[in-house]
Amino acid sequence: MGGESLYVPDILRRLANTEFATQEGTLYPLLSKLRREDLVQYEWRESETGPPRKYYRLTTAGEAQLATLDDYWTRINRTLAGLGRSMETPS
Repeated sequence: MGGESLYVPDILRRLANTEFATQEGTLYPLLSKLRREDLVQYEWRESETGPPRKYYRLTTAGEAQLATLDDYWTRINRTLAGLGRSMETPS
């Protein structure tokens, strides 16, 4: 399994300036659902500043699902771009 493990505040920071900005109250239920579906897993890590922290990372199944979604998104974008070009061309 590749990729990095992320702490929830780090995930929220990465999403903050995107169309997918969210809050902890939304992210934790989503991560729980992804864990039940074996798409993410977590590990506890000791923290120097407080209690242990839970870090999440994609499982092998999660990476495969991400690759499938990325491929699907690429095909949708290509199709829409092609439609846009065909609409610009006068008949």
